[in-house]
Amino acid sequence: MSERADGASLEEIVARFGGKLVGDGSHRVVQVATLDQAGEDQIAFLSNPKYRKQLATTRAGAVILSASAAPDCPCPYIVSDNPYAYFARVADMLNPSIRHDSGIHPSAVVLPDLPTTVHVGALAFIDAEASVGADSIIGPGCIIGRGVRIGAGALLHSRVTVYPGCVIGRQAIVHSGAVIGADGFGMAREGDGSWTKIPQIGRVVIGDNVEIGANTTIDRGALGDSVIEDGVKLDNQIQIGHNVRIGAHTAMAGCVGVAGSARIGRRCTVGGGAIILGHIEIADDVNISAATLVTKSIAEPGTYTGAMPFEPHREWARNAARLRHLEDMADRIRVLEARLARLEKKP
Repeated sequence: MSERADGASLEEIVARFGGKLVGDGSHRVVQVATLDQAGEDQIAFLSNPKYRKQLATTRAGAVILSASAAPDCPCPYIVSDNPYAYFARVADMLNPSIRHDSGIHPSAVVLPDLPTTVHVGALAFIDAEASVGADSIIGPGCIIGRGVRIGAGALLHSRVTVYPGCVIGRQAIVHSGAVIGADGFGMAREGDGSWTKIPQIGRVVIGDNVEIGANTTIDRGALGDSVIEDGVKLDNQIQIGHNVRIGAHTAMAGCVGVAGSARIGRRCTVGGGAIILGHIEIADDVNISAATLVTKSIAEPGTYTGAMPFEPHREWARNAARLRHLEDMADRIRVLEARLARLEKKP
């Protein structure tokens, strides 16, 4: 990213993104920052109420906030219904992406013809029959397999691997080390206990405006395709199994694991470290908390949590020991309930 040296005035920001400006509209800001660290030439935001106490002492040149927080702001401010999203747009404006010059590095190996506006970095390889859309950037060391299709304006950072036949949509961002289209884990067990590999003949199909984090892996389908719909955001080190479908605008935090053939709805969120088992369906607008183990389908929108809160180890060990005896305790309770019922029936 490259900071805009001239910045932008508050009036220019509001003219571009909307919102209500209170204060000196001619004041210019050149960067974004947090409330407690921002200076006079920076713009901060307040979204989480836990940081509201920092508002009174901020030295920011301006703050993006909600109407309810405005009375406490000591500097110019912009009122927005969604301060965090507004901040994201301002941050993007003040930190435009560095655009590489078009062309192919001499050390890259590119077999198909590409649009003249594409940039291909050092030591990248693009196999035959692949296509790359205009204005895309293929970073150093990327491997693009035979027949891959990449849409216009895509950005693949260094060392991304895209297996043959996979599709990546327009304006996609794929971070370093991601692997798109490796074989799914498909094995059939033989009578002698050995395993026979099932050929994975599907693809990975990724929609437009998708972002995939570093070292995230998305397996190709066994028969049909693994599908990542438009606007999905995947964090780093996520594993997506074969034949999974993730609905549009769903977001997943780091280290999530999704087993094969799971279907996840639109606009869902999945917290870090959550595990979703295979062959289940999750409805639209479901929020899964961090470290939750999802073992069955979820049919209704809402927030679902399955992780036990942490506690001192000694207490955890004691409770874990009790959990191991829950079935025995349940049997004993049923016996006691039966005895109580008999006693209550006696005259």
